Amino acid sequence: MNGEGLWLIAWKRLRKNKGSMIGLAVLIVMIVMAIAAPLITPFDPDVQILEYSVKPAGFRGTVIYKSNPSDESRPVILAVDSYVIHGDSILYKDPAGEPYRIHISKLQGATEDEWSDRPLFLLGTDRFGRDMFTRLVYGMRISLTVGVISQSIALLIGIILGSLAGFFRGWIDDVIMWLVNVVWSFPTLLLVVAFSVILGKGYWQTFIAIGISSWVDIARIVRGQFFSIREQEYIEATRALGYGSLRTIFRHMLPNAAGPVIVLATAGFATAIIAEASLSFIGLGVQPPTPSWGQMIKDGYGYIALGTNWGMTLFPSFAMAIAVIALNLFGDGLRDALDPKTSQR
Repeated sequence: MNGEGLWLIAWKRLRKNKGSMIGLAVLIVMIVMAIAAPLITPFDPDVQILEYSVKPAGFRGTVIYKSNPSDESRPVILAVDSYVIHGDSILYKDPAGEPYRIHISKLQGATEDEWSDRPLFLLGTDRFGRDMFTRLVYGMRISLTVGVISQSIALLIGIILGSLAGFFRGWIDDVIMWLVNVVWSFPTLLLVVAFSVILGKGYWQTFIAIGISSWVDIARIVRGQFFSIREQEYIEATRALGYGSLRTIFRHMLPNAAGPVIVLATAGFATAIIAEASLSFIGLGVQPPTPSWGQMIKDGYGYIALGTNWGMTLFPSFAMAIAVIALNLFGDGLRDALDPKTSQR
């Protein structure tokens, strides 16, 4: 091994897998976009410009920002067809051709560059005139957050129960495996829906519902790993030295079972994204106006039947597919990198 650690060796193997590195690169781009969403999107995800309802991708509008006395950080956006500066006022026509006048002092900003803009709606708008690109990026933030939090919950439950069952065996193993078999007998998505109904609709409720429905496979994998590791000589040595059970489990056994658990968590991340989108699609997940890929697909679903504005459904669907494929590619490469039997030196 030349003194190299397991994770350094795994990283070197992972770098040789082109598919896995592509998946990792896509995930990094998505994470950066989600974190930098306020900087790369032109609008707040909840801003509605009803005059620009259901506009196609690439549409460019003209807007004037009017001061909002109740919230200076969020000006009122006026969609205009054209405008001219007339003395201390602005004469403009709305998209319907109706003429209006507004005093410059009521606008947000001191110069024309500050109170007017020609925003590009890269992916068009939805039925409420909200920018699709903005909502897609903020929806990405929701999906990635769901994956992280729900899998953290699933890992916590699965690792604790699997460790206890694999280490102590006996009646503790029997009780935990009975619970595992009961939960495993129900389809995961059905359990997610059931917990969502019990916990209620909302942001955090969705994360918890997915997390407490996804721990079974992790518990089974950890239990199986512990059955094998428990008989190793170094574990016998910890008993001879008088180490406590918790120290043996968490400091000596669990790190050696981490590889399969990490790979399973990666697959669970993709499953959590799909589960959240499914819940939002049927109205049990993240609630409007919070942007969610599943909610966006639902909002645009009816337009497919009309044969118009397919992008309202296709764009979030493609984004979700790309995220899931990237996670699966990365997970497959990680599995091979952590398994010496399937990796080349």
